[in-house]
Amino acid sequence: MSAEHIKPLGNRVLVRRSQAKTTRGGIILPDSAQEKPKQGDVVAVGPGKMDENGSLKKMNVHVGDTVLFSSYAGTQVKTASQDEEYLIMSEEDILGVLC
Repeated sequence: MSAEHIKPLGNRVLVRRSQAKTTRGGIILPDSAQEKPKQGDVVAVGPGKMDENGSLKKMNVHVGDTVLFSSYAGTQVKTASQDEEYLIMSEEDILGVLC
């Protein structure tokens, strides 16, 4: 499975998590020992959410935006090759867009 095969529904967003960095000394920490980045790039967005009047409320984030989110936001999805990590999250889980 690749990101191109995932289309978020409703007000959900597909985010590619930014790559973790190595330490200043060049040490690569195992995944279990490092904190995962809390930012990523939006790769797909759903159509939006229906408001109480039945009108479609458009999304505030767009493909290509770099976003910040909380540590526990979204559901983790990995590609078949396991080299990239994606998150599917609600737009409400996004704290902000980097300018």
